[in-house]
This record gives sequence, structure tokens and C-alpha cells, in this order.
Amino acid sequence: MIKGFKNFLLRGDVIVVAVGLITALAFSTLIKAFTDFVINPIIARAQGGHSVGLGVQLGAPGNNATYLDFGSFLSALIYFVIFMAVVYFLIVVPYKHMQTRRGVTVFGDPGPLKTCPACLAEDLPAGASKCRYCTAEQPAGLGGGVAAR
Repeated sequence: MIKGFKNFLLRGDVIVVAVGLITALAFSTLIKAFTDFVINPIIARAQGGHSVGLGVQLGAPGNNATYLDFGSFLSALIYFVIFMAVVYFLIVVPYKHMQTRRGVTVFGDPGPLKTCPACLAEDLPAGASKCRYCTAEQPAGLGGGVAAR
């Protein structure tokens, strides 16, 4: 049992995922600092005056519980976009390239799909002989009921 666990942990894919996760967490900290110390002050300045940030006060002035902070939401959105771009271009693209060199296709386009004539499920692989949802027999080949994708 321990040998199986050891084999699982030492597989190449698990190690790649672990390294990718650690790298993503490191970039997350860097991007968070960028949005907190560069983007947030710019957004707060856009409000002008002595405002707390880009937002609207709904209740009594100075009550943070009733302050709609659009600037923080905009900052979080910018953070998300930057973080996902970093993960994609620095982790996913090199991993995809490395796996392609090994002859393995990852993150590829899905194969052709067809529609089940019985339950109208549109996400069945073209070569399926039975529907995964209603278990109805499927016509052979791509004819009759190919989903428009």
C-alpha cells in the first residue's frame, strides 16, 4: 500500500502539478502586491478629493459597512486577469509544449460530438455506441444527430 502511494507521488504529472501550484502561489503574492500598491492607489485617485476609494457611501459617512467599494472590485478583477495570464503563459504554455515534444496531447480541442436521438444530450463523443445519460444505443458513425459545434 505504501509502495503504491510512493509510485503515485513520484509520477511525473503529480510533480509537474505540484511545481505549477507552487509557482502559481508565488506569482499570486507578487500580483497581489502589484494590485494593492500600484493599481489601488490609481483607482482611489480616480475618485478625487479625500475619498476612501472609488465607490459610493450608502449609509452614514465613515461607516465602512455601508460603503460600496467599486475600486476594490475593479482591483480584484485586474488581479484575476493578470494572475490567469501569468499562469497560462508561464505554466500552461510551457507544459503544453513539453508534452507535445513527448507526443502527448494536453489541453487540446475536444473531439467531434453528436446528439443522442433519445434524450437530446449534445455532448456525446462521435464514436459512442451508447448514450452516457439514457444508455440508448447510438447510430454508428457521425451521421444523424451531429451536434453543431
